[in-house]
Amino acid sequence: MRRRSALLSSGLSAALLVSLAACAPGGTAPADGDCAPSGAASDAVSVDGAFGSVPSIEFEGPLTSEATQRTVLEQGEGDAATNGDTVVIEYTVLNGETGAELATTGFTGENAERFPIDTESQQLVGFSLLLDCATPGTRLAGVIPPADGFGDQGVPELGLTGSESLVFVIDVVSIVPPPLERAEGEPQEAPEGFPTVERAENGAPTITLPEGEPFTEFDLAVLILGDGPVVEDGQTVTVQYTGLNWNTGEIFDSSWERGVPADFPTSGVIQGFRDALVGQTVGSQVIAIIPPDLGYGPSGGTPDGSIGPDDVIVFVVDILAAS
Repeated sequence: MRRRSALLSSGLSAALLVSLAACAPGGTAPADGDCAPSGAASDAVSVDGAFGSVPSIEFEGPLTSEATQRTVLEQGEGDAATNGDTVVIEYTVLNGETGAELATTGFTGENAERFPIDTESQQLVGFSLLLDCATPGTRLAGVIPPADGFGDQGVPELGLTGSESLVFVIDVVSIVPPPLERAEGEPQEAPEGFPTVERAENGAPTITLPEGEPFTEFDLAVLILGDGPVVEDGQTVTVQYTGLNWNTGEIFDSSWERGVPADFPTSGVIQGFRDALVGQTVGSQVIAIIPPDLGYGPSGGTPDGSIGPDDVIVFVVDILAAS
């Protein structure tokens, strides 16, 4: 996606499994919105280790089931996740026949994944069925048959055939609060000489550059001061943003134009963008002036040529959530 090429400097290898789900068929959710039940297959998964620790997983393969099964190993507390929620999870997934590990987040907290629950999805629906109804602090074991996973094609890149099930052990770390729709808070005056920002009714910004040469050093101003939690380094943020090349005056990327917010870890973006987010509060709108050495200068600009190696870029960012 364009936002990844424009913002992200790297991705998590553990996200491979979820990203491959784009071609997976959907399954059938339990009737009347019931939670996925336990069964002989999920009960046969033996897990040593408490919530938050690396699990030691044993079972006698092949494990098979007609529908997705899950067994709660450790019950959490609080409100249960429901369809449409986004949850933060740690997981390990194994081949249900061979026992080979296919992917893991590592259970260190550094690579925890965010996953939106969609029990009607055509993309690895079994994973959503495992997470639906789970409470924060829950550790569960799950078995997903091919019909609720990757279908008859399997995933050759992971050594998974179309007849082999998936075995998951998942820690549900938290449920992500719904993000704001736009920045909310007290308007602030930008320093003299900064680009000006006007907001449309839906919150989308229009950036007007001042006369004169671009700034040569990083600079930041808060345009709206939100009262939410402070963004910490390493968190995943939800933002709406527009990026403009000061040298050309052209917008090179905008989540507003795509119509959906963007999610990414602060550790996975260019340095200047990270510096604009960390330490700010959720609900705020910031404008950041990013010189080449903190943007795309070290990489020689962007591959599409929209940002050159010597170009200064401007971002206006609404910080909608952080977790």
